[in-house]
Amino acid sequence: MARNKRTREAREAVVEMVDGGLAELMPDRDRPRAWTLLVDGAPQSHVDLDDPAHLAFEYQRRLGHIADLVAPPGKPIHALHLGGGAFTLARYIAATRPRSTQQIVERDTALIQLVRRELPLDPGARVRVRAVDAREGLAKIADGWADLVIADVFSGARTPAHLTSTEFLTDVRRVIKPGGYYAANLADGPPLAHLRGQLATAAVLFPELALVADPTVLRGKRFGNAVLLGSDRALPIAELTRRSAGDPHPGRVEHGRGLRDFSGGAAAVTDASAVASPAPPPSVFR
Repeated sequence: MARNKRTREAREAVVEMVDGGLAELMPDRDRPRAWTLLVDGAPQSHVDLDDPAHLAFEYQRRLGHIADLVAPPGKPIHALHLGGGAFTLARYIAATRPRSTQQIVERDTALIQLVRRELPLDPGARVRVRAVDAREGLAKIADGWADLVIADVFSGARTPAHLTSTEFLTDVRRVIKPGGYYAANLADGPPLAHLRGQLATAAVLFPELALVADPTVLRGKRFGNAVLLGSDRALPIAELTRRSAGDPHPGRVEHGRGLRDFSGGAAAVTDASAVASPAPPPSVFR
């Protein structure tokens, strides 16, 4: 079922039912070929077809910083995206690191079709899209294939429970090359129990961790996104801190002892104990 909704702008919003709910592609009034993807009212992605290196959402900018730092500037990488959205980060890497090889795992077949039709990928981008569940797709990736794994999986506005556990991260760790990065978009609000649990879970698999978020989110003052970074090698904390502080919405980087203190002795999550991330309050999207 699909219908188009007229706007006052020259472009039309595209509104269509996908597997995960009601998807809306809303035209950006300030950019002639830019769109925001919402699913059931929750903003998922922003894409500028004229400028794929433009990242509008703060959490996507932070993931972009990590993609910039995983290897020397411009060097092609192997990147795995768990969760597709509008393929924003895959477009970014294709633009900033030409000849990169990327795979997107997105279970919502109807959403993939919508994005491919309305926001087509650059034909020269080496991006493969698999329409399967994130863990199923992850299991098919060869050991040590990825320089970077980005997890940005939401069912509506919540991360599914089976993508929050040590078992899940064990398979993520399997596919990452030595020295590669794992980056995850996490969403939580006070009292930040989900975020602390995810830090404890990641610490089981990755000896080096950092967390980037708005300071008010880290203080438990509001619901928001935090980007978790993990690796088996020392992280570029100084450069990540510099870039995050220079964003339009500056982020704070926690690592080392400060991050251990922040996790507050939370227990690692297993498949047996996993629950979905908390639903955001209705006021978040108003």
